[in-house]
Amino acid sequence: MTRSTDRILTTHCGSLPRPHDLLDIMKAKLSGLSYDHGAYTDRIRSAVGDIVRRQAACGIDVPTDGEMAKPGFFAYVRERLDGFEPRPDFHFPRFAAETEAFPEYYAIYMQQAMLGGAVAPIAPLVCTGPVSYRTLEFVQRDIANLKTALQGLEVADVFLPSVAPGGVGFNQYYPTEEQYFQAVGEAMRHEYLAIVEAGFLLQLDDPFLTEIFGRPSMSAAERKKTAEMWVETLNHSIRGIPPEKIRFHTCYGINEGPRVHDAPLRDVAEVMIKINAGAYSFENANARHEHEYHVWESLKLPAGKVLIPGVITHASNIVEHPELIAERILRFARLVGRENVIAGADCGFSSQASYHTEIHPTVIWAKFHALAEGARLASKQLWN
Repeated sequence: MTRSTDRILTTHCGSLPRPHDLLDIMKAKLSGLSYDHGAYTDRIRSAVGDIVRRQAACGIDVPTDGEMAKPGFFAYVRERLDGFEPRPDFHFPRFAAETEAFPEYYAIYMQQAMLGGAVAPIAPLVCTGPVSYRTLEFVQRDIANLKTALQGLEVADVFLPSVAPGGVGFNQYYPTEEQYFQAVGEAMRHEYLAIVEAGFLLQLDDPFLTEIFGRPSMSAAERKKTAEMWVETLNHSIRGIPPEKIRFHTCYGINEGPRVHDAPLRDVAEVMIKINAGAYSFENANARHEHEYHVWESLKLPAGKVLIPGVITHASNIVEHPELIAERILRFARLVGRENVIAGADCGFSSQASYHTEIHPTVIWAKFHALAEGARLASKQLWN
């Protein structure tokens, strides 16, 4: 993992808006309609090429494929794992305390802002049999497309996102949740190893870690115990992979919203830093979390680790001013050391493949330009 040795590097969380013509083919595929497989494969490849070049042009030092081939950050495993069934009618509580406090808002939000333009309904995956990794075909396609897209570009590093075991689905087969997570972790390990062996950084996406700390039905002790089991299982799935090849990302699973019931970062961070990753990516740029940089005044970052705080947010169409971005970067650099900070985003900008992302695509690119400029301003102060 390249570090910020002479300037602050920039990155983001992964997902970006897919082109509408690609979404059209993806929608046909997911709906069981006829589609041209060759045209679909070619369009994914060209979309990855376009999105990687655009990231580089905006000043993103550590880009990715934008998750062009994925219908969603966790739903994509449906074609890679055995043992799961999509259950559109399966009810599970999401952001329970938040939705109970603001039912009118979330009734509209979940249907329109978050899900309205998705190419397919979000159907929870339910585990109904032994979990296994079906094929490396799709991750190898992602790897090949990204390698092709990088030709002729100079970047500091490259990452590929992959969902953490806790984010894959819901267990109705294994006797305990721990056994279930272990099985999913062993299956997803095939994908984790393929990404690292290809020479890319592995990003583990896990917004569900924060959700544990927001469960109103559990005591504080129960939440911590569950989260530590979660982390232990994740560490087992990445055993043997050098930590410097892994970055862990967590967020709160909500974009625009009141957010008054988001778990405090301190609760999450105390467990998060036990994950055997080289870098930790988390929300910091939105109004409910910006103050939480103070956590690192007393919580010691383990030696050799890197923080990737969000300094631009996915929850507002306001483009952050570069001077504010620089200020956010400087707070962290002064607490944990400039070489231990990479400037990032709060979360992905299109975690579901959608025709109508909450943040307009033109605004996303403006945010990336501001991110690069803010990192330049911070670097000027930190190295001069």
